[in-house]
Amino acid sequence: MFERFTQAARAVVKGAVERAERDGADVVTKEHLLLALLDRDDTRAAAALRTLCPPDRRPSLVAALADARRRAGLSRADTKALADLGIDVGAIVARVEETHGTGALAGDRKGSGWWPGRRTFSREAKTVLEKSLRVAVSRKDREIGDEHILLALTLTGGVVAEALADHGVTYAAVDSAVSGPKVP
Repeated sequence: MFERFTQAARAVVKGAVERAERDGADVVTKEHLLLALLDRDDTRAAAALRTLCPPDRRPSLVAALADARRRAGLSRADTKALADLGIDVGAIVARVEETHGTGALAGDRKGSGWWPGRRTFSREAKTVLEKSLRVAVSRKDREIGDEHILLALTLTGGVVAEALADHGVTYAAVDSAVSGPKVP
């Protein structure tokens, strides 16, 4: 599959790995893929993101991801479902952070025994990469570009898709933004 990735898509994957390394994360996640896409500025996905989520709104997007990470990656739908069962996620997060420190539920296990070197991809991140292939095939594109990764992120559900949608970055909006003339 990776032989079909364009240079831009490969740069996103490499950027996601670098992000995970900087964060001290054990695995590369969907969030790392999105943050790597946000770092780009010369590709089709970057142009779509500039249009749909201008740079002045990006801190809000990054903050939404960080907030979800604090809630152990629970989406608003997950939080609401738990609230319907009488479970107050906010209270649980506050209590855990009171006892174990801020970000205790974030899953950041720096120094937890992982060895430096190659990072693996989470199941969800692998799903995004696989879905990017399906998106490219459905669009009858010969290669998998970074725009296909962005489109796949909007389709996979969860916190990243929710944060993107809250900022106007939906599958339909991205599809429309990247369907124009191809940039070399």
